[in-house]
Amino acid sequence: MCDRSVDVHGNLCSACWTRFNWISNPKCYKCGYPFPADLDLGLKPLCPHCAAGECGLDFIRSACVYDDMSKSIMLPFKHVSQLKYQTLMSTAMINCLRDLDLDVDVVLPVPLAYKRLFKRGYNQAALLARPIAKYFNAEMDVDSLSRKYKQDMGHKSAKQRRENVRGVFTVKNTDNIRDKKILIVDDVMTSGATFYELNRVLRKAGASAVYAVSFCRVVHAI
Repeated sequence: MCDRSVDVHGNLCSACWTRFNWISNPKCYKCGYPFPADLDLGLKPLCPHCAAGECGLDFIRSACVYDDMSKSIMLPFKHVSQLKYQTLMSTAMINCLRDLDLDVDVVLPVPLAYKRLFKRGYNQAALLARPIAKYFNAEMDVDSLSRKYKQDMGHKSAKQRRENVRGVFTVKNTDNIRDKKILIVDDVMTSGATFYELNRVLRKAGASAVYAVSFCRVVHAI
């Protein structure tokens, strides 16, 4: 980020704002994967994965692409308690959900294992989720899910990520999940493995719809 002064703490100047790769149309209608800007794919285009039925969630959205610019605020926010841009990130996530006009009952931040939560001191997904829950006038739920500790997924492949996250989440309160429309919140979507596994356990617990949103997402060629 530059050192230009702004009117509100945590805002970006216009020059820095335009350096972000914000995701807009055209994108996959289901998972939000960004398509090249010069493509006209109709009103509800699907990426190959979603066309093949591989997504599972009702919708996924991300505010921007994971790159050097988004990392410059996301990684310090996640790992070293630099919360300056927290409101900006949540607001960007809300904006990327507006086109869906969702009905949300419960906003559920991706939980951290107790060991990682104790070490970090906070759950970054929960910080992002609170303004989102307020926007949807939905319940913010940090108690219905628990997570087993496993080594960081770091540089694992998509297949290794799916295997690593399999079975780590447990629903502790099915009454708060059953027949509810759930919005999962996380800071970054890498392969989608965390969202897909949460969708599996939430559907098993009776959720009627499962959506997900992240601040940024890794974009691979498809």
